[in-house]
Amino acid sequence: MPNKQPDEATPNFPVLIGDIGGTNARFAIVIDANSEPKRFDTFPTARYETINEGVQTEILDKTSLLPKSAVIAVAGPVDGDEIPLTNCPWVVKPKTMLHDLGLTDIVILNDFEAQALAAVALGDDSLVQIGGGKPDAYASRVVLGPGTGLGVAGLVHARNAWIPVAGEGGHIDVGPRNARDAEFFPHLVPIEGRISAEQILCGRGIVHLYRAICAADGVEPSLALPRDDEEKNPPDPAPVTAAGLKNANPQAAETLRTFVRILGQVAGDIALVFKARGGVFISGGIGQKLIEALKWPEFASGFEDKAPHSRTLMAPTPRYVITHPTAALEGLACFARTPTRFGLSTEGRRWRE
Repeated sequence: MPNKQPDEATPNFPVLIGDIGGTNARFAIVIDANSEPKRFDTFPTARYETINEGVQTEILDKTSLLPKSAVIAVAGPVDGDEIPLTNCPWVVKPKTMLHDLGLTDIVILNDFEAQALAAVALGDDSLVQIGGGKPDAYASRVVLGPGTGLGVAGLVHARNAWIPVAGEGGHIDVGPRNARDAEFFPHLVPIEGRISAEQILCGRGIVHLYRAICAADGVEPSLALPRDDEEKNPPDPAPVTAAGLKNANPQAAETLRTFVRILGQVAGDIALVFKARGGVFISGGIGQKLIEALKWPEFASGFEDKAPHSRTLMAPTPRYVITHPTAALEGLACFARTPTRFGLSTEGRRWRE
């Protein structure tokens, strides 16, 4: 049996659960250990200066349910009593939240720990398989989510518990793999001299990739012209992805095929690290919108091209797109109901009154 640390006790119900990304915040309340979460409308983080203001206005002011505890997943590493979010100006201050929101217990997790929990919590009706064979029930799993950035997490099974492994895998290096890559990679904008996976495999990354391919071809990026305020208002990838899916623009079509190939390459690399025979899960809105593109051969070829393990390890590894609209909340709800199912230490990440 897994070790049951004192801080792993089930939180007091009702439990507020929240998934805060770089752009949007999603919340629900779990009334008891047997109920489905009561969900609230998603809202943009930019609408409020602080998380406390957002929770009070969007959640507590709209329900008679008063949560006693909270389990919140945030986009960024959890370290200390003030937790800045990546790609979002909010700073989560659990001690202040306890006081301002009338809570007695708060657990803060990384957002992709919550996505990893969802890889256990979700059923087959929330998944679309895009490659590979059958999963090994208790083998390791990995989750990747291109969105505002690129989230990555692992999930391993040991001592009768699922253990989520958070990290910053979206910031690993990527580089050209063929002659065509070598033509457009010099046009990608590096950060401190390197190109990370997140610079390509996210919403703004689709636009950056499209512009680089246009630059290599010597054509104007008409679907995503540069703007002066892109730091505050990132460019919209929708025109590029729409044109790419319809094959209506040659650079957009190449962008989409290159995007899914590189996502396959990175997913394959992470799968190798964890030997993820339990499955590789693509989460988030971009993956859901690109399900058909992820079925193209480019994703499979990028994923499986890992000699000497291409056939024996990579080809059989199952790959899925998570289609549940609030998958992270499902993972958090599962943890709130049965925390001892997971080997997730909350030391340094739990605050109590």
